[in-house]
Amino acid sequence: MLHAFLAAVQDTAAAGTPGLGLIGAGLAIGLTVIGAGMGIGRIGEGAVQGIARQPEAAANIQTAAIILAALIEGAALFGLGLTFLKF
Repeated sequence: MLHAFLAAVQDTAAAGTPGLGLIGAGLAIGLTVIGAGMGIGRIGEGAVQGIARQPEAAANIQTAAIILAALIEGAALFGLGLTFLKF
């Protein structure tokens, strides 16, 4: 869905109306950041619950949570890069 939205933003910007393109870019960035924040929040919630239930597995859970958070951050930066590709 995000890719279709970004494609529509880029088409609008290419059509000669940069104001609408910039509004669309702002919306795309906002949605990307909100999605990344929600994803990292869910990871944190799951990690805390897992550590509370099995304290002996804390190191493994923390490692997995950090790797997953880094992947989500990478996806958010990828979305940011796609948003500014045409601007």
